[in-house]
Amino acid sequence: MTLTLDNQSQIRESSLTQALRQIQQLNSKIAVLEQQHQDYVQKQQNLIAAIAEICVSPMQEIQALRILIYRGETACRQYLRSVLVKQSQTSK
Repeated sequence: MTLTLDNQSQIRESSLTQALRQIQQLNSKIAVLEQQHQDYVQKQQNLIAAIAEICVSPMQEIQALRILIYRGETACRQYLRSVLVKQSQTSK
């Protein structure tokens, strides 16, 4: 009888230990995802500030934001570079 109870409590303890380990792993993954999300949000905020600074017309800003939404950060940065090139050519 004692042996059976000891076995059952070991199995329960093992299950609890596994569950705890899984919870810790999930918490670690959540922390990584939260950090990645914060980095993403910061990049987007910086990019939006760059859009406001670089674009001289509301239409350019709208176009830049559309590109950001539909095509992503890289395409938006390319568009902003092209706007800067056009501006420097116009100012010459």
